[in-house]
Amino acid sequence: MEAIVVLGIFAVLVVVIISKTAIVVPQQSAYIVERLGRFSGTLDAGFHILVPFIDVVRQKVSLKEQAFDIPEQVCITRDNVQVHVDGILYLKAVNPERMVYGVSDAYFAVAQLAQTTLRSEIGKIDLDKTFEERTHINIQVVNELDKATESWGVKVLRYEIKNIAPPHDVLAAMEKQMRAEREKRAVILTSEGERDAAINSAEGHKQQVIKESEASRQRQINEAQGQAEAITAVAIATSAGIRKVAEAIKDPGGFEAVQLRVAEQYVIQFGKLAQETNTLILPASVADVASMISTAMAVIKQGRPPAPAAGPAQQA
Repeated sequence: MEAIVVLGIFAVLVVVIISKTAIVVPQQSAYIVERLGRFSGTLDAGFHILVPFIDVVRQKVSLKEQAFDIPEQVCITRDNVQVHVDGILYLKAVNPERMVYGVSDAYFAVAQLAQTTLRSEIGKIDLDKTFEERTHINIQVVNELDKATESWGVKVLRYEIKNIAPPHDVLAAMEKQMRAEREKRAVILTSEGERDAAINSAEGHKQQVIKESEASRQRQINEAQGQAEAITAVAIATSAGIRKVAEAIKDPGGFEAVQLRVAEQYVIQFGKLAQETNTLILPASVADVASMISTAMAVIKQGRPPAPAAGPAQQA
């Protein structure tokens, strides 16, 4: 019976020794090992053998990226307006030794430092800028935290503001301001539309007047050209007619026909003169038609070319 008890105690002792000696470190983890109270080393992922009862795993550190909620806090902007701001912080351990021995609680220290840094950054800008400067605030918080957390073995990756809540009275005033701004933009857009419409109408009227003046000028040019062509055509026709008359006069009997035509026109025009007016100024030889015809034919003869000389047969 005593042998069984001793054997059991020995088995328990072996199990305890193995548990203290053989260590398996999971992936993305690091174990801080102390030997007799002093830092001995950092165990990476894998299987490790420790000296039993001498080496002790002091702390297990996760190397994964972790997210920490930053509680809501009251921040005062540069224009003295209180706003409630909360956020979320992303960080990871890059040096487990510093993280364990550099600060008592690295994550708590980083969270507190993030709150104070956020208050400082909010205090540098006005309320109207806090909503549009979120990205700038996040970058500034990360830059300031990096300067302090380097000695703690922690790397701050990102900081994001989740919500910015101004007081209700300030929020109501901001809504009125935005509504007034929208109404202002609507009035401006309406006036600009009316102005553009007036400009377009004036431009259209201007183009219409220009086109009408150009059309009128072209019409006058066309009419003038038409009149010139008509005058030219009449002159050409008159010239051709006169040329035909002259050629006809040269033909046999043409001169006698001209005498007859002159006599007819004289009688006709004289008759019209007697019908249109009661007052007449007549030449002394008005009754002598033959004398008038002789005078007219004398004028025609002066303009005729000399007759060709007769040949020897004609002289005989």
